Amino acid sequence: MSRYDPAVIEPKWQQAWDEALTFKATRSGDKPKYYVLEMFPYPSGRIHIGHVRNYTMGDVIARYKRGQGFNVLHPMGFDAFGMPAENAAMASGGHPKDWTYGNIDTMVGQMKPLGFGLDWSRMFATCDPEYYGQQQALFLDFLDAGLVYRKNAVVNWDPVDMTVLANEQVENGRGWRSGALVERKELTQWFFKISDYSGELLDALDSLDDWPAKVKLMQANWIGRSRGLQFAFSTVDGPVGFDRIECYTTRPDTLLGASFVGISPDHPLARHLERDNPEVAAFVAECRRMGTSEEELEKAEKRGLDTGITVRHPFDTSWELPVYIANFILMDYGTGAIFGCPGHDQRDHDFCAKYDLPIVDTFLPLEGEIDIQAAPFVPAKTEKVRYTRLIAGEEIQTGDEAVNAAVDFCEKNGVGQGVTKYRLRDWGLSRQRYWGCPIPVVHCDACGVVPEKKENLPIQLPYDEGGKPIDFSIPGNPLDRHPTWRDCACPSCGKPAKRETDTMDTFVDSSWYFARFTAPRATTPTDMAEAEYWMNVDQYIGGIEHAILHLLYSRFFARAMNITGHLPEKSREPFNALFTQGMVTHAIYQTTSAEGRPVYHYPEAVTLKDGKGFLEDGTEVEIIPSAKMSKSKNNVVDPVAIVSQYGADTARWFVLSDSPPERDVEWTASGAEAANRHLGRVYRIAADIAESDTAPTREDEALLREMHKAIHDVTLGLESFGFNAAIAKLYGFTNALSKSRAGTAVKRAAAKTLAQLMAPMTPHLAEECWTLLGGEGLIADAPWPVADEAMLVEDSVTLPIQVNGKRRGELTVPRDMAKEEIEKLALAHDGVVRALDGATPKKLIVVPGRIVNVVA
Repeated sequence: MSRYDPAVIEPKWQQAWDEALTFKATRSGDKPKYYVLEMFPYPSGRIHIGHVRNYTMGDVIARYKRGQGFNVLHPMGFDAFGMPAENAAMASGGHPKDWTYGNIDTMVGQMKPLGFGLDWSRMFATCDPEYYGQQQALFLDFLDAGLVYRKNAVVNWDPVDMTVLANEQVENGRGWRSGALVERKELTQWFFKISDYSGELLDALDSLDDWPAKVKLMQANWIGRSRGLQFAFSTVDGPVGFDRIECYTTRPDTLLGASFVGISPDHPLARHLERDNPEVAAFVAECRRMGTSEEELEKAEKRGLDTGITVRHPFDTSWELPVYIANFILMDYGTGAIFGCPGHDQRDHDFCAKYDLPIVDTFLPLEGEIDIQAAPFVPAKTEKVRYTRLIAGEEIQTGDEAVNAAVDFCEKNGVGQGVTKYRLRDWGLSRQRYWGCPIPVVHCDACGVVPEKKENLPIQLPYDEGGKPIDFSIPGNPLDRHPTWRDCACPSCGKPAKRETDTMDTFVDSSWYFARFTAPRATTPTDMAEAEYWMNVDQYIGGIEHAILHLLYSRFFARAMNITGHLPEKSREPFNALFTQGMVTHAIYQTTSAEGRPVYHYPEAVTLKDGKGFLEDGTEVEIIPSAKMSKSKNNVVDPVAIVSQYGADTARWFVLSDSPPERDVEWTASGAEAANRHLGRVYRIAADIAESDTAPTREDEALLREMHKAIHDVTLGLESFGFNAAIAKLYGFTNALSKSRAGTAVKRAAAKTLAQLMAPMTPHLAEECWTLLGGEGLIADAPWPVADEAMLVEDSVTLPIQVNGKRRGELTVPRDMAKEEIEKLALAHDGVVRALDGATPKKLIVVPGRIVNVVA
């Protein structure tokens, strides 16, 4: 008998699948379709074991659905634009295109040995002109439909990388890559009108029944619907043109607790004041160097500058409030101005205590006294309070009820208007980088901003500059200084013009790739017949880190594509089901350098013994357990090495077997070895059965029952993403098969079924066992086994026997045996006879199907 040799088995079956075009997806009316998709990778150069887990989950579902008779689409591509490629070019002197496509070739070479059932014929990278040319066509259609516009906006500007940064890319006031102090700068930018769809995007979350609740909550919070009051404070002797400061508040019930008005450093009034006031100019310049993410603003020290301007309170014109420029107010939410209510907000309380501003009670609890000067009173949402000032004498509940009552009161008294607002801002897509999709517009002195003609698409990125390689060591966007690319003729009048040199945010590239996979070679963004057939994505799989932006932008894009005729109405929500998998973790192995800095060592450089780790020279390493895999910490596991040592099926089996897929799983060498031993055992069992020839036995039916229970339980596990539970059942079924004394025919049927049930997880081993056992064709094409419900019903039942509450044995009897017969067998049982020792039982209790109790 030959041994289990993945190095021989796995390439053989991968070749067989390729030759049979097993996973090539073609539109067909004969079968129901199923579209499974994992979030596609960035071509960093090497896949890691986390990729293996993600894509194996998708592959399990895809193979399982094929067995169930579905026409499955399971594609792969690469999210290939972005700054890492440009930074690599800066560091090495190469070109982003060469770096990116070289990495894609490497990663495809690493993925294929893992045996994923992918339709590689549909593969594309977002940096392919064929792809981004159609993205440019989408942009033009969106522009024509009023879904794109251009305006001046204050942005985070990195003066070294010379590009706009998202709020999340500003860390402690510095660019996340360059480390340079970030400036707040006003630039003309392109925007998608995603905010117009805030209400629809929020309300539609309720229909996404097969999305994780935590993802829907994260999106709901990001969209952020709120009911509040829009009103204005009138200024006292304010600058010309600034006689009012517009405010929006979600807590109008605290309006009489106002102590100050705060404005953003980017508020028009602050910008006006900084022109002639050096103190204001210095303060706002410092504010603009701060990070602008909510997390960073929350952590930063709250600081303000008194402008010397005051405003009148809308309910009492004799009551004046100071106007502060405050570093914690963003211009892009609400109106860029707030009123501070220190009595009922911790941030405002800290601010007023710092600048010696009054702290005023707005409402009080019904019972007890509260020292409002020491800490703000923030009543629980369900707590009853009495409004002592704004709505005198009324006892109402806080939360929405209080806000609505206050809005009504303010409207009746001519103070503002109740409005519903959303936190979601329009999506700024302009990036001042080379390696991205060019925005297809032209700037003409005579015609203004002119959309490029579709027949001229794609507007391709230039590879070189005047016959010479582009010099990426020069700061800034190479497109700005590339006259042969930048200078062009106006598509409208034909006069000299200049191309837009901003490129698109890479989130644009990943916001519609799922639709492009339905027809990746179409000469339009989508082929509607293919989109009608394949969309929606039935199962989408990816990390929780993409829960907000990528998924939200994709949902907007699907709506925009529907409006512009590129997706059917049913696809306004493009992902029917979403699963967010956990990470693969690994211990960090660390020593300390002579300078006191940590030195990280790869797992393969460390020998483990008695819970300790040692380098080759005997140096002991510090072990930091179960940490997120990170190249910077060298605690990554190379799938290529794993495949070389153990085979792809071992890697696939292990990443699915150790914990529920939504949780993190720790990669251990011992776990991989154990998985490999089990797969070798399965191969030996199949080979032994293939060579045996025994007659039927009385144990045939018992094994068949185990087989049908395994079919039922594994199917249930795969349907519910309980891969680890399915694998646990397969371990049990393997044990039952190995111990069974059933005849060869039944054992062969059980072993073939075991191969089928393992095929989604370990497809190469399954194909080999299937062939050894005489299975016809490829197991990848075989129908999924169906459990016989009758075989799931046990004919017998095992009853424990207790004498005076102590277990003395058990009885296995037919499930329908009469109670009287069970009593006779129980009293004749050796354990009961010894326990009674000749005594007559006082009572005999039989609980049918559960237990026998003897009371002596």
